[in-house]
Formats: sequence, structure tokens, C-alpha cells
Amino acid sequence: MTIIRRLTLTLLALTLLALTLLALFPASPAIAADLVGDRPVRGGLTIAANGIAAPVLYDPADHPVVVHAAQGLARDIATVTGITTAAAPLAGQTPAQSPITPPIILGTLGRNAVIDRLVRTGKLDARRLTGAWESFVITIVRRPAPGVPVALVIAGSDRRGTAFGAYELSEAIGVSPWHWWADVPARRRPALYVAPGTHRFGPPSVRYRGIFLNDEDWGLHPWAARTFEPEQGGIGAKTYERLFDLMLRLKANTLWPAMHRVSAPFNRNPAHAKLADDYGIVMGSSHAEPMLRDNVGEWTDAADRFNYATNRAGVSRYWEERVRANGRYESLWTLGMRGIHDSGIVGAETPAGKIALLTQVFADQRAMLAAHVDPAVERVPQMFVPYKEVLDLYRAGLKVPDDVTLVWPDDNFGYIRQFPDAAERRRGGGSGVYYHLSYLGAPLSYLWLGTTPPALIRSEMGRAWDHGARTVWIANVGDVKPAEIGITAFLAMAWNVDTARAQTQRDFLHDWATRSFGAAAAPPIADLMDRWYRLNLERRPEHLHYGLPGQRPRPSPLAPAAIDARLAAFDALVADLDRIEPGIAPDARDAFFELVAYPVRAAAAANRRYFSAERYAAWADSRPLHARRAAADARAADALVTSLTRRFNNEIAGGKWRHIMAEEPADNQWPGYRLPPVALPAPGLADPAAPAAPPAPPATTSVVEAESVAAKGWRFVPGLGRGTGAMLASGAGTPIGWTLDTDRAGTLAIQLVPTFPGTARTDFRLTVTLDGTPRTIAVPRHAGDAAWSAGVLDNLVSVPLGPLTPGRHRLTIATPDEGLMLDRLTVTPPLTNAATPTH
Repeated sequence: MTIIRRLTLTLLALTLLALTLLALFPASPAIAADLVGDRPVRGGLTIAANGIAAPVLYDPADHPVVVHAAQGLARDIATVTGITTAAAPLAGQTPAQSPITPPIILGTLGRNAVIDRLVRTGKLDARRLTGAWESFVITIVRRPAPGVPVALVIAGSDRRGTAFGAYELSEAIGVSPWHWWADVPARRRPALYVAPGTHRFGPPSVRYRGIFLNDEDWGLHPWAARTFEPEQGGIGAKTYERLFDLMLRLKANTLWPAMHRVSAPFNRNPAHAKLADDYGIVMGSSHAEPMLRDNVGEWTDAADRFNYATNRAGVSRYWEERVRANGRYESLWTLGMRGIHDSGIVGAETPAGKIALLTQVFADQRAMLAAHVDPAVERVPQMFVPYKEVLDLYRAGLKVPDDVTLVWPDDNFGYIRQFPDAAERRRGGGSGVYYHLSYLGAPLSYLWLGTTPPALIRSEMGRAWDHGARTVWIANVGDVKPAEIGITAFLAMAWNVDTARAQTQRDFLHDWATRSFGAAAAPPIADLMDRWYRLNLERRPEHLHYGLPGQRPRPSPLAPAAIDARLAAFDALVADLDRIEPGIAPDARDAFFELVAYPVRAAAAANRRYFSAERYAAWADSRPLHARRAAADARAADALVTSLTRRFNNEIAGGKWRHIMAEEPADNQWPGYRLPPVALPAPGLADPAAPAAPPAPPATTSVVEAESVAAKGWRFVPGLGRGTGAMLASGAGTPIGWTLDTDRAGTLAIQLVPTFPGTARTDFRLTVTLDGTPRTIAVPRHAGDAAWSAGVLDNLVSVPLGPLTPGRHRLTIATPDEGLMLDRLTVTPPLTNAATPTH
């Protein structure tokens, strides 16, 4: 029996089932709350029921990514229902040639004959699809062709829009985008019914949305080389194909590939570019790799020849080779030039000389694009990233062609350094953001656990959107794992900024946990992870190393009571985790370990290890009994991190992730956070029956949370700061104020989240008025200096305001600079009455 014959019989059965349901439930303008449900809905359509599942049919003339998506959707339907179905090409181009019209028709406008016919005959309204970017519609169409009374149509405005539509349905039936990369299981459902109505999606908020694989030496590369595709010896086609599938499911469209020396350059194998194009992925390259060139692996001349001042012809040939080879594919071309690998441009010494050199580089690179991609070079997608030292050149007067997108960098720690002003917002190329969820570099790296909170992503990317950075959003995601939650938050916001901004961090985590682990488990998981992010915002596990690079390590500045409170908070997380874990479905326990249990237990153990070792060092001479007990705690915590990591690599998902997780990535390049093992307890001195260490003295600093009051021109940002949230200034210059009561003299200070101004300014201007006396304070914000380094490690900048006498005081703060984020006020010694809220 041919596949067409088998599909014909299946379709006839599905058609009869659909007709029965339509007769039982006449069409209604009401639209169900969810796209797919487990029960028949009036006016809806059956995808699967009674052992029959809808096939997914596509036009052979459609794009390769549509074929991949059709096959993926068919597999997902079978996974969820247990009912075998198929993805297959349409039997003919017109109903007259073939009586088959599939229950699910997947296709792109202009590339699918059946969909185009529905548009011509008025049965599919494509007015909002035609010419749109990456948009799609999912709708039920009656009598789409002779002999077929009803069908589900997924129509895309372009190739990615169609693929996004297929995977939107996949997620709606219960298949997580992370089903492979994080082993999130699909919920089994014996029947699937699509809600009635027309469901429209897109266009996306941000045109180019993607990720950058980076610093892969300690995770993704060894996993690929030794576990997933050892025949390749590293990240190759198998890894990239899995990654492309993930990206489509997350509605991402752009990739900067892995580029460290351990990885083979992406374009060394020409099949990689073809594979990316088949999946509809736009390939780009980082700020250090102009013109899709991986300098570390592809520049074979002497290093000092990578100099545009002395070797313009050689460097130009090097770039033009790539433009010729990749010009036929959809790409996002990075312009400019830096050193071979994340270093400054060579060939000029002064800012003026560097600007002149880069101006020539722009002209030559654009000439290559005009010659090999499109003579109208303004139609070629191009971007320029003023990263690190290049931002200073831009501020000094570097002119970027108007049609080139300016991609503004963060400071590598999640705080965007500059936003477009009114003139930059009018540029034809628009603006974008290069953001970090993972980082290798000074002052300290963070590659181990994905601790960037969704609240920070939401706040900073929301500011970027408000300032007009809407063309390109790229996140540095390190090894992908364990940044799954951050990647999800970042790309969800890039797809639909309004929906994402309407959620708090807790809301987002609740939705994420529901999709990953079910509605019953979601509330406690969301609460757990919300608290976990807040604790790690105070100090990431990788940053449990006090003292800046080049300085002698020093003890943490936390008071003993604060250390006790921090460790108790982590212990509470672990206790809650212990209560949640038994209720997780057996088939979801691998995913739960990867996404929740490992990061929570490992972060808790890392904190216990560090602070116990610190106490051992402090107590070794004066309190040897307690010191040796602290040493035992530190060693036990270190052993726990080792055990957890070994389980992640060797046991979870049957060893699928062997070599993906390092206990301390980059331990050979930057100061470590894993301290040398401390001395074992001497026999008898660490007897469990021995008395515990005396309680820590109470804290000597009182705190007034900035969000304890509200004020016009200030917005509450939940999830950031040390309290429930922080207060973000709109730049309107309106004051926010508090009434403070103290019975002792003390020192007053304000603490800020280390954001940057919404303009090109390098400081925040504050008008601080205490008891009616105003004064102006400038808070410098220079990425790279000591104050910035301390601020990003603590996620806190403290600004002293001076002495405070006993009694009642009125304090107000105003600023003309958008982006100032107030966390709290501190007074030493403590207030007797913390604050009297006033407006």
C-alpha cells in the first residue's frame, strides 16, 4: 500500500471524526483559552483521538526548514499521543490532481499551492501575513479542497514563520522546546483537540534574535568531542543540528557559532552553512570576528599580519573569501575589526588613528558585500558592536554607516552600558543589544551555574526596547547548559516583549515550571527558583572570592550574622527541594535534576564550602574546636559538589551529558572559587557532641528598602536588589522620599543596583535633599574600573551620604537620568523605627 493510499484512508477516518465533532459542536466565535485541549471544544478540530492522529502534509516546493518542522511536528504528535502519524509531501499541486487535503496543512505563502489557493478563494485571510516578518496563523478551514470538509492550516509569512507555527503547535500539545537539551518529557495525552478560531502570531518584537556559543572549552566542547560526536572531535553538524532545532522551537533565528581555539571554525566545513540555511538559521559572528571569519582558527598568517594598516590587501582577501563562499546564504554580517581574539585593533595608536582605520575598514567591507551579496548594500543585514574599548572609539566620533545596526553591549555582567539616543533611534539600521548570560573574563568569570535572574533580563532588555534597541538581540549563553532558564526568558522577551514584560520573575518561573513539570509542581518550584535567583544575585557562586584580580584575597565583608542568614537561606532552599523532589514524575526527574536540583544543591554547597573554610581560617588559632568543625563542613560541601557533578555527567539521562559539567570551568585562566582543601579535623576535636559555635552578634546596620515608598516617575522592579525589589528612575527628575527615625548617630548611605544611565553619560546625577538641604552627587559608572568591578560582583553600588544625627529626618532623591535603580538605604548604627512610608 503506498503512503498516499495509507494517508487517504487515514484522512477519510479523520474527516468523519471531525464531521461528527462539528455536528455536535457548531462553530462559535468564542475562542478557547488554550490552543490545544484534551476534550472536544465546540467549533474545534481533532488532531488525535481513538487511535488516529493527523498527518502533517507540506508542499515539496516549500523551504527545507518547513520539511524539518513538518517532520518534527509529526514526531511530537506521536510522542504525546502514542499514535503513529506521518509527515509527507502533498500528492499533487491542485485538488483536481489529488483528492487528498490533509487535516494539518503546513506551508509558506507563495510556496504551498493549497494555502495559496485558500488565500485566492478567500478561505484564508492572509492580509496580516503577506509581507510580514516571521509571522504565522493557525486556523481551522472548512472545505479547503474537494472531498475534505475541514482541515487545520498552519500558514507562515516566510520560511521561519511556518516553522515557528509548527513548533507553536508542538509546544501547545505538550512538547517542551527543551525536550532534548534538558530532557523535559512530553506529557502523554490520548486525545488532542484544537480550539476554534484564528490564532495569529507575530511579527516578533525583535527582528534578529539569537544566541552566541562561547567559552565552550569546559562544557559543550568536551561533551561533543567525547560523548555526542567523537567522530568529529568537537562541535560539529550533529550538535549544530540539535541546536538549530532548539532555536526554532524557541523562535530564535540567529546564531554566532562556537569560536574558541578548541573548536573547529564553523565554516571550515561548508556543509555547516548549508545545514544552517536548511534550518532557516541566520548565521552571524561575534564582535571579534568580522565578516563571518573565525580568526582564531582561520587566520593562518603571522599574528602581527592581522593589521589593516600594514596588511590591508591580505586581510581584505581573507574577508572576501568568506563573503564569496557564504554570500548566497542568509547572514548577519559583523563589520569592523578588533584583534585576532577579543582584543583591541592593532595598526594605530591614537583614538583618531583607530577611528580612521575603522572608517576605511567599513568602506572596504561594504564594497565586498556589494560585490558578492547585493549591489544595494543597504539591503544587506549588517551590524557593528562597540564592545569594550570600541565603545570609547564610538563615543570619540567613529561614524557607522546609517544602515548598519548598532548593537550595544552590556558590561559582561548583565548591565547594558549605553542605549541609543534620539538621533541613533532614527538610523536606518536601528539598534540592538549584545547581552551576557555567561562570561569568561575580569574581574571574575561566571560559567558554572546560570544565575543571571530573569528579573534582570526583563528589566535591562525592557529598557533597551524602550530606548529603541529592537533590531538585533544576541545573548552569550556559554555552553547552553546550564543557562536554559535564562535563554528561555531572553528569547521569549525578544519574541513578544509586551507579554514578557507583563510577568514578574515569579510569574515567569511559574509558567516555565508548569510547562516543564506540570501545574501541581509549579508553585513550589517557582518559589524555590525565585529565592535561588535572589540569593545568587547577592553573590554568584563563581564569585565567592573576595578581593579583585591582582589583589591579595581577603575575607568576605559580610558580618557573621549575615553569613549565618545566608547559609540558613540556602539550607531552607535545600529543605524545600527535598520536599518537592519526591513528587516529581519519574520520567521528569532527569530534567528536574538538570534544571532545579543540581543548581540549587550545588550553589548551596558552594556557599557552605566557602564560608566554612573562611571561618576555619579565622578561628584556627583562637577557637580550634570550632575551626576544625568548620573545616569538616567545608570538606563535606566540596565533596558534595564533586558528587553532584559526577552524577550530572555520568548518571543523568543514562550518561547523555557526560563531560558537559565542570565543577569549576576556566580554573586555569581566572582566580578560582574552589578553595584548597582545608585540614581534616583532628581526632576528638570535631566530636559531634561538642558545643556549637557561639551565635553571631546581631547585625549593626539597619536597612530601609527603597520600595517601601512609591513616587511618580519611579517604577518598582520586583526581583532585583536585596529586598523585594528596587525602584527604577524614569529620568523625569521627580523625587522619591522617606522619613527616617533614629535614636543614635549613624552614617547614612544609599545602595544602587549597578545599572548604567540611559544615555551616553558615564555617571548618574543625583539631587539628595536631607532635611530640606539639597546637594548634587555624581555617581561614576565606568566599566572596567575598581568601583565597577566591585559593583558587578556584589550587584550593588554603595554611595555614602555622610553622618546622620539622632532624631527624625526627611530624605529625598531625584535624578534626571533614566536607569538609576535604588535598592535600599542603610544607616549605621540601626534605626529604632526603620521607615515611615511617605509619598
